[in-house]
Amino acid sequence: MARQRSFLFCVIFALALLSACSASATPAPTLTAFEQLGQSVFNLRCAQCHAVVPDTVIIGPSLAGIATRAGSRVPGMDAEEYIETSILFPKEFLVPEFTDTMPTNFGKELTSEELQGIVAFLMTMK
Repeated sequence: MARQRSFLFCVIFALALLSACSASATPAPTLTAFEQLGQSVFNLRCAQCHAVVPDTVIIGPSLAGIATRAGSRVPGMDAEEYIETSILFPKEFLVPEFTDTMPTNFGKELTSEELQGIVAFLMTMK
């Protein structure tokens, strides 16, 4: 009987911990079908070098918060234009402390829909 109570206590404790953790977590935004396309292309083509969680460097800078930062990086350029230009012409806006290792052929390899999907997905990263 004592063993059953101990097991029951462990289960209740674990459930309490899980509910406490999930209550404080921010739910992920629901992505549109177009943003999901962008996420899929991002995962296939970009995630090997760019993380989407803060303070995580794989090869290139983390893109967490890119939608917020991009709008203020270049005067007169909105966030979407900055992100698209960064993808197509990565040498234009090198982030300090990072070397120039990003491929320059995405303009030829991505369809217009894929490129715009990636931009839409990254715009959800606020």
